Formats: sequence, C-alpha cells, structure tokens
Amino acid sequence: MLALNVAVLAAAWLVWDFTARAAHSSFFPAPASVGRAFREILSAGDIQGYQLWSHIGASLFRVLVGFAAAAVTGVALGMLLGLKRGVYDATKSILEPMRFIPPIAWIPLAIVLLRGFSRYAFIIWIGAFFPILVGTMAGIQRVSPLLVEVSKAFGARRPFIVLRVVTPGALPEIVAGMRIGLGVGWMCIVAAEMIGGDEVGLGRLMMNYADLLRVDMVIVGMITIGMIGYGTNELVLLLEQRLFAWRRAVKV
Repeated sequence: MLALNVAVLAAAWLVWDFTARAAHSSFFPAPASVGRAFREILSAGDIQGYQLWSHIGASLFRVLVGFAAAAVTGVALGMLLGLKRGVYDATKSILEPMRFIPPIAWIPLAIVLLRGFSRYAFIIWIGAFFPILVGTMAGIQRVSPLLVEVSKAFGARRPFIVLRVVTPGALPEIVAGMRIGLGVGWMCIVAAEMIGGDEVGLGRLMMNYADLLRVDMVIVGMITIGMIGYGTNELVLLLEQRLFAWRRAVKV
C-alpha cells in the first residue's frame, strides 16, 4: 500500500510539472518553484518575518480550540436530541435551517459581534459543530433497541443504560462525525484568519501572498494545511482503531 501511494504521488507530481511547463505562467508555478518557496519561508520567513512554523502553530491551536468546543457542544446536544425525540421535533425548525448555512456566511456577524481570538474559534466551531451533532444523533438512534430492552429486563436504570449501553453503541458514529467536523474546521481556517486580524496563521499567510500574486507561496500554505489535516485525521483514525477494534471485519 505504501508503494502504491508513493507511485500515485509521483504520478501527480509529474502531471503537475508537465502542466506547469506547458502553461509557462507565473500563476501556475511548477513543483520546483513551490519547493523554493518552502525553503524561503522556512529559512527567511514571510514578508512580516514569521517563519512557517509560527504560522503552523497559530493555525493548529486555533483549529484545535474551535474543534474542541464543537466536540463538547455537538456531542452534548446530539445526545440530548437523540435521546429526547420530542426536543428535536420542537427545535428542528431552527437547527435544520442553520445546519445548511455555510460557515463563510457567518463572517459578517462575526466581524460585528466578536473580536480577536473569539472570531477564529467561532468560525471553526460553527463549521465543525453540525457534522458532530448529526453524527451523534445518528449514532444514538442506531443503537439496537434489543440491547436497551435486555438491560431493562435485568433491572438497569436509565443513567446506566445511557452511559453503558447507548453511549458505547453510538461512539463509532460520534467519532465519524468528529472526523468530518475536524476536516471542515481545517477548511474554515482561511476564512477564520481572514477576519481575525492577526498577522500570523496559514490562512493569513495565503491571503497576504495572494495580494502580492505570489501563487507559489499560496500553494505552500495549501499544501501545509493539507498535510497537517491529513496528519490529524490519521491520529483520529488510530484512536478509532484502538477504541473499536471489535468492529474490524471478520476474515473468512
């Protein structure tokens, strides 16, 4: 599998290089130009003097804070709505329309009502919240009723059933929702840092160099976000494999 991934990356690199040479445009830089841009920002820094590691650290912290807030609120509210169908029916006229509003559409409101770090956290939170909420609700609703009835037959009380039967049964879908939410959170980082006001961050880096028409530096930011997002997703997958080893398919 590793060899296949390396081969696919090499093929993509060759196609990119060939297309860039054929286009022969500063707005379509070749891989070598992007590599030089990487070395430039790692050694000399950007136009404000910030090195790539500073941008990575700032963006990673913002995404993790916004994602953590989304995970806490999304799981809590998702469990409430999944367990109390009547609460969901009473609130879906608000929740469902809000779920389809793009995170970018919240930017004007964030600019007016929020300041500084809270802007980053809010945009990332709003992007990650609804996938986690929906995943939690779906997980709760897909728990086998037979497990609940058996627990009741043995005298289990409602708190025990929720904590020991329903929650473990819903965890796979909850984690799947978190993975989706984490990806959306990284997608929102450019928008969040566009309105945050600070000079440091991968989204801000891309915006600054877009104004200067430095497409190679913009691609540096894009690749960096993609690599970090891939890494964080792999960490969640590793955690999922350890927690749900019992879900692995039986080979026959």
